[in-house]
Amino acid sequence: MPAVKKIPMRQCLGCKELKPKKELIRVVKNSAGEVSLDLVGKKPGKGAYICKDIECFRKARKSKSFERSLSCSIPAEIFDLMEAELSADGQ
Repeated sequence: MPAVKKIPMRQCLGCKELKPKKELIRVVKNSAGEVSLDLVGKKPGKGAYICKDIECFRKARKSKSFERSLSCSIPAEIFDLMEAELSADGQ
């Protein structure tokens, strides 16, 4: 009988639900302190996860979950760029 492969789970910063890692989008802070969306999940740096739902992103932004999770302050322009990228990806 083959071993059952474990599915990595991560918690969404917006809705706080545990979901499989592949269903979530990673927000990453690299060593230079730049924050961006990591749609592939391979960029180096500290990561936080959100659902592909734009409402989860807005909820996490409003509650400052990104700042807490990534231990840095994030300018509004970066949030606006990430929101636009997330909206474009969702359509």
